Amino acid sequence: MTEPMRTSTRDLEELRERTAVWLRGRIGGSVTVSEMSRPSENGLSSETLFFTATWEAGSTRCVARLAPAVEAVPVFPAYDLGAQFEIMRLAREKAGIPAPRALWFEPDPGPLGSPFFVMERADGEVPPDVLPYTFGGWLHDASPADQRRLQDSSVGILAALHQSAFTPTELSPFGTPGLRAHVERQRAYYEWAHGKHRIPLLERAFDWLEAHWPDSPGPDVLSWGDARIGNIMFRDFTPVAVFDWEMAAVGPRELDLSWMIFLHRFFQDLTTGAGLPGMPGFMRRADVCRTYRELTGYEPRDLDFYEMYAALRHGVIMARVWQRRVHFGEQPMPDDPDDLVLHRATLEELLAGYEPAS
Repeated sequence: MTEPMRTSTRDLEELRERTAVWLRGRIGGSVTVSEMSRPSENGLSSETLFFTATWEAGSTRCVARLAPAVEAVPVFPAYDLGAQFEIMRLAREKAGIPAPRALWFEPDPGPLGSPFFVMERADGEVPPDVLPYTFGGWLHDASPADQRRLQDSSVGILAALHQSAFTPTELSPFGTPGLRAHVERQRAYYEWAHGKHRIPLLERAFDWLEAHWPDSPGPDVLSWGDARIGNIMFRDFTPVAVFDWEMAAVGPRELDLSWMIFLHRFFQDLTTGAGLPGMPGFMRRADVCRTYRELTGYEPRDLDFYEMYAALRHGVIMARVWQRRVHFGEQPMPDDPDDLVLHRATLEELLAGYEPAS
């Protein structure tokens, strides 16, 4: 997590030319597309492109999200970009969340080689994944008050989404609701991603979940899925854009809460492992849950279970990402498959019964 990872095999100039042709068909008339670029600090699953489109009515700064090419070792087995396009609209219009304004969705893989959608590009700062924000930078160096303002406003996004009412038709693209269905989809994902090269540590975590299943999982809500501050753009420590909705589902509120808490712990552990202090007072479980309770009136429960589940889910993803690095020659395949899990030590601590301080 300290250097950029390759995520695409596509040529940017070819994509620029093909995007211009596609936009002329969509908009009509003369359309030009600027030189394209890719983000270097965030984004490991879908392919992301930045460009400006100009036509008679003016110009728009755009972001395109493409399903990855098969030869780029996709992180996920399927990319329902239509559902992502729809959830951004729902989050913006029904929950008041500043999801980017969705412009166009193209289900036909013909124009660019895979389905894609285009959204407006916002201006602001995003806590980086590479190097992780816990190593330094604008958020790390901010005052405790500003860090807390960013933390609380991020939890507020979850509260707004979870408190919003959606119809069964609106929720139908996001799979069978409920915790059991969610975990079974993760098992299927693990088999797809690692069935040929099994990872014992992750399988132990699946067994742990079954042995510690909650007596009564909480009510189902629309879950963002990849609920973390690295998927939020901020101005003055306030969210102005919320993106990366590809893991959306319908399930207990704790799925998002535990993911937001654990993803900070993941970066914090990397940082302390490098001998740096990181941000130990940020995104603590007790603080996040207190803010959420104050905003919603709901008391989060079974957080030990959900933290383990977040660690497991992230382990499946990161092991897949590490396999992509092996594919592109960025690192060798480890002798021990458990080493594909970047946060192996943390997951082993959880399995051993470690209880993190609140």
